[in-house]
Amino acid sequence: MADLFTEVDSLRETLRESLEMADKRQEDISRQDVLTRIENVIQTIVITVSKDEAPVLRVTKRSSWANVRFQKSVGLVLKADASVTALRCDCPSSATKFALILKLLSVIYKLVQSDSYATKRDIYYNDPQLFGTQRTLDSIVDDVSCLLKVPRRSLHVAVPVSSNVNGIRNIVSSAKFVLIVEKDATFQRLLDDDFCTRLSPCIIITGKGMPDVNSRLMVRKLWDALHIPVFALVDADPHGIEIMCVYKYGSLSMAFEAHSLTVPSVLWLGLLPSDIQRYRVPKETIIPFSQADEKKINSLRNRTYITCQPAWEREVEMMQRLKQKAEIQSLASIAPHFLTRVYLPNKLRYGGWI
Repeated sequence: MADLFTEVDSLRETLRESLEMADKRQEDISRQDVLTRIENVIQTIVITVSKDEAPVLRVTKRSSWANVRFQKSVGLVLKADASVTALRCDCPSSATKFALILKLLSVIYKLVQSDSYATKRDIYYNDPQLFGTQRTLDSIVDDVSCLLKVPRRSLHVAVPVSSNVNGIRNIVSSAKFVLIVEKDATFQRLLDDDFCTRLSPCIIITGKGMPDVNSRLMVRKLWDALHIPVFALVDADPHGIEIMCVYKYGSLSMAFEAHSLTVPSVLWLGLLPSDIQRYRVPKETIIPFSQADEKKINSLRNRTYITCQPAWEREVEMMQRLKQKAEIQSLASIAPHFLTRVYLPNKLRYGGWI
């Protein structure tokens, strides 16, 4: 545990740097500006067609690690010279995606023009045969956001929960910290045990696994408004670490919005791989690595935001060496209330956070 908190001063410095960067992050863009950007895209297409040429849309390659760089005070950010994919309407391999982007631009234009909102599911079910799957539409929404260089929240396309996070104002709280919880089951357990008031006033939030954009916006909003520590409680497995890194440093596909989504001061509170041995987690609750785990841990070890943090790197190395993982719920096998009355209080008190 001592290793985890040797970098607290560094994290606090990151907090200060990130606060300075807050004013520089991507702000909301006016409705008129969004409309103008869409009109410019369509105008370019019309001019190209008038010349008897095939129109092309150039979309940033959001799945390429070569297109992002790691900035400690922000996270994963898109490079200015990021490579793009040319989507031609006359090319069989890209014509469908070209058409879907134009369709979505049309939908977004109407939403923004009328100052109304629609969820991604609303848009999908208006024409499920066109989009094929919800996942396809979700990806196209992100492509359009990147194409227009507009935050997704400014496109008037939301998700069912907390669709207007950016509209929240005047946040006031006596909370001492924010606790990000990976799983809804653990989140509910903390509520059932009255964790928010029993130990110290705090805010707990969960994205129910890999967080959506609005969950990340909410965490960022709380951090900007309250300037309090943010901790992550995730499973001691490669997937849990990935989830924590998305909150802290952002994701590859949304690197173009890093300044408004990441919270680089997030601290890995648990469950640490070293905690499995330290707290003698029962063997029957420990899970051996799968091939997918091996692939994910190898990927994580090569990422700059892991290699630049010795404490994190040691934990990841231990996990890879032992080839085992454990869920947060495994602590309940030690004692029913071990998580809320022993594990978390000890972690927070040792670090001097409560």
